[in-house]
Amino acid sequence: MPFIPCLTPLHPSVLSPFDSQHPIPPLNLPWYPSPFREKAEVPLSVQSLRFLQLELSEMEAFVSQHKSKSIKRQTVITTMTTLKKNLADEDAVSCLVLGTENKELLVLDPEAFTILAKMSLPSVPVFLEVSGQFDVEFRLAAACRNGNIYILRRDSKRPKYCIELSAQPVGLVRVHKVLVVGSNQDTLHGFTHKGKKLWTVQMPAAILTMNLLEQRSRSLQAVMAGLANGEVHIYHDKALLNVIRTPDVVTSLCFGRYGREDNTLIMTTRGGGLIIKILKRTAVFVEARGEAGPPPAQAMKLNVPRKTRLYVDQTLREREAGTAMHRTFQTDLYLLRLRAARAYVQALESSLNPVSVTAREPLKLHAVVQGLGPTFKLTLHLQNTSTARPILGLLVCFLYNEVLYALPRAFFKVPLLVPGLNYPLETFVESLSDKGISDIIKVGRPLVLHGEDSESEVGKALRWLPGQVGVYNLPIPSDRALVACDWEQCRPGQAWCLQGAGSKSGLLLLP
Repeated sequence: MPFIPCLTPLHPSVLSPFDSQHPIPPLNLPWYPSPFREKAEVPLSVQSLRFLQLELSEMEAFVSQHKSKSIKRQTVITTMTTLKKNLADEDAVSCLVLGTENKELLVLDPEAFTILAKMSLPSVPVFLEVSGQFDVEFRLAAACRNGNIYILRRDSKRPKYCIELSAQPVGLVRVHKVLVVGSNQDTLHGFTHKGKKLWTVQMPAAILTMNLLEQRSRSLQAVMAGLANGEVHIYHDKALLNVIRTPDVVTSLCFGRYGREDNTLIMTTRGGGLIIKILKRTAVFVEARGEAGPPPAQAMKLNVPRKTRLYVDQTLREREAGTAMHRTFQTDLYLLRLRAARAYVQALESSLNPVSVTAREPLKLHAVVQGLGPTFKLTLHLQNTSTARPILGLLVCFLYNEVLYALPRAFFKVPLLVPGLNYPLETFVESLSDKGISDIIKVGRPLVLHGEDSESEVGKALRWLPGQVGVYNLPIPSDRALVACDWEQCRPGQAWCLQGAGSKSGLLLLP
């Protein structure tokens, strides 16, 4: 690799002031390395790095030894690949593309080995993929140690796109226009050159090496991945084509021409073995069954009916009156929302299904009225809607018109409410009016109750907890009652009939 001259203006100042005619001032010598110790990002040569590590007594001899030599910085190659110079033919001249330890990409001339292009990266590259020609247009993809993939194009000194990975890359292969990346999380990812993720495949073991399989006779390009379980998986996009099992773990792969065979796979193993496999000329790769992908029904052509005249007229109408139709739709939508809000407010005001709105008292109240009158059975269903906290010491009160109704107990205490269980509480309501009128009864939990031990004080000063009051309408009492039939007139198994008051005839009820 050619030497890279130092381009930093501060770097030559360490040794350049000293020569044979200007002696080294020993007292001022320690002040020269101080700027470079403070700025670690300044690239230095090997001589300067060695000079900064010396003691004060050794610096003078070191400078005297190297002051006549030119300062050059030599780096280490981390990855390399080839790039076609001006033609895309298989046997065309290619340029060497190098990734170096100093976070640079170098394109070398194939004849003079001079640097044709130099590009900088934010991190050290470890994998390279190239497409295009150097003299026309090319694109470089570099996977770096910081877990990112950078995309560079012609005449760009800095990356144009960046693909951030969730794990460190262990391989990079370009298949047509898709970048296939293997990560140390045992996954294969497919990305576009702009960084959009296309698919992800989970591997059965860790990925050790990756390479491209290109069968030119069938225009097939696939990805080969050597795994830690001694298998080599071949993927076309995310579909598994074939699995090759080897006696040892494969550490490197290469597919191409070997002798007279165009399709040859060469593998090296961890134990130092070499495996050569030749692909049959009549071999056809078939996607394995059961792999993730679109179902076969997706490729079937749908029997779409022809466009009718009505459909065409409706389409033209939507184009011409699209704005008016949208406004009408929005108006109807606003009216629907308004009606829903009004219905919600009405339900809250009438307490059709009272549920506590506070987290301190998570209660749900529901009542059922049974009977035809004049005596009704009122069953209250209480439920604790909390998740783990029981409720103790609650009171349930009834607020009603004492002229129309009478209750044996106007309030009573509620037992311990366990979360999630339904507790029925029963009481009876007697209608006192014979005029056929009805009223409402309010059922709920009071906030303040004067005279807790006295039932006569229930209808006086009461304040109800918000959201815990139920309002229920009692039916109009009926003049019909269930009376026992004469056993002589009823057949066995038909013991009750519905008979009007003062009437001798009745309607027989089957059990």
